Amino acid sequence: MLVVSAQHEITQRDLRNRSREIMDAVQNGQSFTVTRDGNRIGELIPLRRRRRFVPRGEFAAMSHTAPDISLDAFRSDQAATAEQEADDPYAR
Repeated sequence: MLVVSAQHEITQRDLRNRSREIMDAVQNGQSFTVTRDGNRIGELIPLRRRRRFVPRGEFAAMSHTAPDISLDAFRSDQAATAEQEADDPYAR
């Protein structure tokens, strides 16, 4: 079990040697400040979970104030984007 000080500071060495234990704690909501030679150098914080779904009522309320979209302009934009070549330096 991971035990940290009240300040939740861990050394770079602790992070290296106990990374799985520390990452499990971060996944469970714990935050840490990482130190090297007694100096604070970074923070490990849990990512905020994004909602996957928006309730229908909320979507309808947001959509009510959205501007009208021209279907022809939308399709034209899609076609123009699809015609562009991929600019991916890793796709070889």
